[in-house]
Amino acid sequence: TLELCQGARARIVSLCSQGASLVWCEERPPLDAHSDMSKCAFRFCVCTRALEVGEQGVQLGTVRIVLHNSPEYQVLASPQHVFLVPATNSFATTSKFLLIWHPEKAKLTIAAPSAGFIHSKALHSSNESDFRKLLLGSVGLLSGLAPLDIHTSTVSNGGGLLLVSTKGAVNLVEPDGTQRHVFDLGGGPLAQGSPVQLKTFGSVLACVLAGVLYLIDQNSGRLIEKKVLSMKDVHFLESPGEEDGIQLLSQTGIYSFSFSKPEDSNRPEPCLVEMVFEEACRYYQRRSLSSSKLTVEKLKKGGVFQAPVALAAILQHTLRQKQKPARGLQDTYGKLLSTMSLELQSYMSLELLKTCVVCAPESEVESYCEELVEQEVSRVLHSDMDKDNLAYLNSIFASFPKAAWKATRSCLQLQQNGDGLLVARATPEVWKKVLGGPQQEEVGQNGVVPLFELICASFLRFKPKWLPSFVELTQQYVGISWAYSSKEGPEGRVPLYKRALGVLARNNKRSEADDEMELELLLCSKRPKAVLQALHLLIGLKRWQRVVEVAEKFSKLSPLLNKEIFTTLLAEFAQHRELDPYLDTLWPLCPAELTASDILTVVLQHLPHSQEDPVPFSSEGNQLTIGLIKPLLQRVVQHPCVQDEMYSDALQSPTFPPPTPPREH
Repeated sequence: TLELCQGARARIVSLCSQGASLVWCEERPPLDAHSDMSKCAFRFCVCTRALEVGEQGVQLGTVRIVLHNSPEYQVLASPQHVFLVPATNSFATTSKFLLIWHPEKAKLTIAAPSAGFIHSKALHSSNESDFRKLLLGSVGLLSGLAPLDIHTSTVSNGGGLLLVSTKGAVNLVEPDGTQRHVFDLGGGPLAQGSPVQLKTFGSVLACVLAGVLYLIDQNSGRLIEKKVLSMKDVHFLESPGEEDGIQLLSQTGIYSFSFSKPEDSNRPEPCLVEMVFEEACRYYQRRSLSSSKLTVEKLKKGGVFQAPVALAAILQHTLRQKQKPARGLQDTYGKLLSTMSLELQSYMSLELLKTCVVCAPESEVESYCEELVEQEVSRVLHSDMDKDNLAYLNSIFASFPKAAWKATRSCLQLQQNGDGLLVARATPEVWKKVLGGPQQEEVGQNGVVPLFELICASFLRFKPKWLPSFVELTQQYVGISWAYSSKEGPEGRVPLYKRALGVLARNNKRSEADDEMELELLLCSKRPKAVLQALHLLIGLKRWQRVVEVAEKFSKLSPLLNKEIFTTLLAEFAQHRELDPYLDTLWPLCPAELTASDILTVVLQHLPHSQEDPVPFSSEGNQLTIGLIKPLLQRVVQHPCVQDEMYSDALQSPTFPPPTPPREH
């Protein structure tokens, strides 16, 4: 028996064991019995204390406060972290987020997983462990969020936090604050009093709700088995030696339940067949106008949808008789089997490759992984690019960045031609997946980014000098695949060069190479606003040689852009003498419609204002003189006037001129 709290009036409301320490949340009633409710709500404190078990008995270390002046929290420990889940009777303000304490890093993370809000703060001193000071910088963002919907919470054996909502949705919150949906229990909203038991065994999540046992694959979210129990009140027991079974404690005794089935030779690959029906359910549900829920059982028994039934029969037949000729199938299925033979061979080779990855020595694993990633990226690019596939691609790029980069180059057939230009020989369908998939506003938060941004990030990491050429290539394919300014196309939303700049902006360490990349991305877009933005950046950096090169190159794109560029450079010319060596290149860029008065107006507007009285010859030698601007003015005067060109046909007509009017002396 241990006395954890130091205060006599303190009361423990939640406790857990984290490594060699105890972590608990205690209530510290206010000394003044008539304190207002706002102060009473923040009367809790989260503490930790080292626990040493020796020959002399148990010894406790000194009390260390993790968080004080806080609302009530339920503390749940994983091997490296402690989750602080708000209690059900907490204020609405404080029940909008949960906290994650990282003891080794001495920091607290504020996480509102459903809204994608994550913020971490280091705890260097006791002042920073005050609850209100912790939230000081996040109050505005958190105030607009909805309260967390938590019915039951527990920690998985992988270190994540499992949350069951009142609607029956099971979600997994990782220690970094991100959230992943696992399963929907269904059956309507859960009552506050109805208990939900959760426990993970390896990769299997076991859940008991209202006398029904659910076994769920935690990685894929697939329901492995659903079992109705004869008793309602059960508890899971720890069974470290049995990962293929669970032990249940009930009022009548301890029961063991095994969920590993013996290999059934008559039903090979049952998981694959089930996946066919689950995929078909999602496919038909998306295209259905009916509000009724489509289930696997309805698909199997209804007889309306023949495609999944036919595919399941072919898979069962083929995988059972891998080397035997097709036999026992319907005649129509036999024809379909011959059509699908190449796809089935591809699937079998993929399964074989996965087996090789598992069994290969470390030296060969990398090459097998690269091949596997290439096949998976290619498969996803040739299927529907929905949110699930996009999230899957994000995980591939995060886990195998180098292999994903090689797979991207292979799928888009990216290479340099003899002139050093980047070329791509991908099909229009693949380009549409790359550019027209779910966008950022559709995929939401939790770190999932659209495919175009994923590929740009790979370019920045492995081949940054190719990125501007890639953006230029994508703009060419946009022009071919979508009508100009089409809202369905990517250019109808955010321009591609801006999306690439967004990827560049996420780079934490800004360098000179990033500044150069920003310029290249702006210029490769060939958009007037982007070109002018790049020109102003170069002027700010005082890179006058490059300024002149950009002006000379992009003035040819359009008369309007030519006028904007020339006016910008004329204004710079009026302010300083940095552009004087390049005047022979700049003056030919002067647009034909500019008159001498227009030029003088721009120059006078941008002359630097001097504090001293103007003198004819400045000692500084940086004044603008008539001699510098004279060649430009002569050039403009020699230009044929635009109005003269408009009436040149009339002026040169062979008809006789009208008679001269009489003169008055």
